[in-house]
Amino acid sequence: MNAEPDKTSQGDFPTPDRLLHSGSEGEFTAEDLVLASGRDVSPKTLAWAERRMAEKGRASMDELLP
Repeated sequence: MNAEPDKTSQGDFPTPDRLLHSGSEGEFTAEDLVLASGRDVSPKTLAWAERRMAEKGRASMDELLP
């Protein structure tokens, strides 16, 4: 652990809305979708993610993230 304080930390203040992102605003990959679902990346889960992305588009990620 570093003894120096983190100069980028905001302390006990909430994170400003402008810095919060769900991730679905931009492009995402099948691997991103697998990781967002809490699953391990494997050929089977990547195939699942690709099918889900083809079926639901951006909503596939929106459904998983707050």
